[in-house]
Amino acid sequence: MATERDTLRQRLDRATAHLEPPLAVVDLTAFDANASALTGRAGGKPIRIASKSLRCRPLLDRALRRPGWQGVMAYTLGEAIWLVHSGVTGDALVGYPTADRAALAQLAADPDLAAAICLMVDSTDQLDLIDAVAAPGQRADLRICLELDASWRPLPGRLGARVHVGTRRSPVHSAADAGALAAAIAGRPGFRLVGVMSYEGHIAGLGDAPPGQAMRGATIRLLQRRSYRELLHRRAAAVTAVREHAELEFVNGGGTGSIALTTADPAVTELTAGSGLYGPTLFDAYRAWRPTPAAFFALSVVRRPGRDVATLLGGGWIASGIADRNRLPVPWLPAGLRLTGTEGAGEVQTPVTGTSADALRVGDRVWFRHAKAGELAERVAELHLVEGDRVVGSVPTYRGERRTFL
Repeated sequence: MATERDTLRQRLDRATAHLEPPLAVVDLTAFDANASALTGRAGGKPIRIASKSLRCRPLLDRALRRPGWQGVMAYTLGEAIWLVHSGVTGDALVGYPTADRAALAQLAADPDLAAAICLMVDSTDQLDLIDAVAAPGQRADLRICLELDASWRPLPGRLGARVHVGTRRSPVHSAADAGALAAAIAGRPGFRLVGVMSYEGHIAGLGDAPPGQAMRGATIRLLQRRSYRELLHRRAAAVTAVREHAELEFVNGGGTGSIALTTADPAVTELTAGSGLYGPTLFDAYRAWRPTPAAFFALSVVRRPGRDVATLLGGGWIASGIADRNRLPVPWLPAGLRLTGTEGAGEVQTPVTGTSADALRVGDRVWFRHAKAGELAERVAELHLVEGDRVVGSVPTYRGERRTFL
């Protein structure tokens, strides 16, 4: 009896029979189902789409046309400018501080861009850089979002600043820090503070049920629960402190892995997500919700060097982050394949072994899932859109449009 994965393999093979690997596809049925599931988990709060998780303008546009999706979180200012100019969005929040002087000069010189794009800051040093590029009074007022650090510091005092759980992001950690920076922004001409963002990456981006690691999973869940309770109170206090100096339009938080949790925070007015639309393998380690895999890439079998081993051409599409097996692409179809421990995913060849390897022949395809979402798009010029067993369109990635922002 054919399994669900057998059926998926047959569909993808039939749909792309006229195309030559390496190639990447997005299953639109799964993509749309994930989009609906995310908005359902958002509980009525709008979701800002994280563009770095898709890196494809037509698919950004597809998500933004759906109810519940509103605005883009860009990862660089240059990308935000491009997305606004091309009509993808009129509401772009740059998710990280920028030191791109050319892009800042372009933003400062264009009042329409300045009205559509919001810059991220966590220090007056970043304001100084902006003023050095374009002096206040000689440019449009720039919209600013203050980033509050969401990491958990379980220990008090100086030691607490070094012992923390979460990503090292903003130096603005306490409500007092947030209020002081808000006062500094409000007191400077040429800037308008309109938002606060805090990304709880240790909750949204860290799976709480790593396969085969029950104790580690229990530890992660304990840390996440305690961290969230602390953040709930600290974020509320920080937003209150900021509102003493600015009329906020939004308070942004969360990610694919924490949508339902973050939306319960009354201080948060909007959420961010993106990876859940593609459903990469890192999100297989979550208990609360696992997206349906929607993005895949195919490699060709080119050698059969021995029993139960097939060698594929290319495949070294490693995800960013800590260099461990979690960052390797996963051979998904046919089921029963795995990478070898001695070679992993290689630049020019990738051996696979396992129960299905002996049935593979030269010219067959093996379908992979990437560990992270949008990084797949950096490897291909186009994504083929599949419905059922047909390719219904092919759309360019950022790379296919000759755009690289990092």
